[in-house]
Amino acid sequence: MVELVLRCVELVPPGRVASYGTIAGICGIGPREVGSVMRHYSHGLPWWRITNHAGDFGGDLLQRALPHWEEEGIRVKPNGLGCRYADYAVDADELAARWREATRDLPRVQPARRRAAGPDASATAR
Repeated sequence: MVELVLRCVELVPPGRVASYGTIAGICGIGPREVGSVMRHYSHGLPWWRITNHAGDFGGDLLQRALPHWEEEGIRVKPNGLGCRYADYAVDADELAARWREATRDLPRVQPARRRAAGPDASATAR
C-alpha cells in the first residue's frame, strides 16, 4: 500500500494539487491511510501537492509549502488556508491512468472481505 500511494503522489505534476481523497480513490484505500503514509514516508516527495478536499493544509504545513507553491505558481486563496482546489486540482482520471501504468510492477492486495455477523450468517447468505 505504501508504495502505491508514494507513486501516485510522485505523479501529481508541478502546479497542481490532489486531495487525500483523490489519492485514496485511485489507490483503493481511505484518505486517512493516505495521510498516514504521507506522515511517515513523504520525505523527498512533493508532499506540498497533497491537500485536503478544499485545498487547505493543517498546522504549519502551509508555511512550509509556500516556497514550493510560489515556485510552481500556486496562489494562496484569500482566507489564507491553502489554494482554491478547483483552480489547481489535478485531472484525477489522467492521474489514475498514469498511476496504473506506473504501478504495473507492484502486486495488488485485495481488501479483506467482511464476514457476516453470527455463526449462521453463511447459511442465511445462500
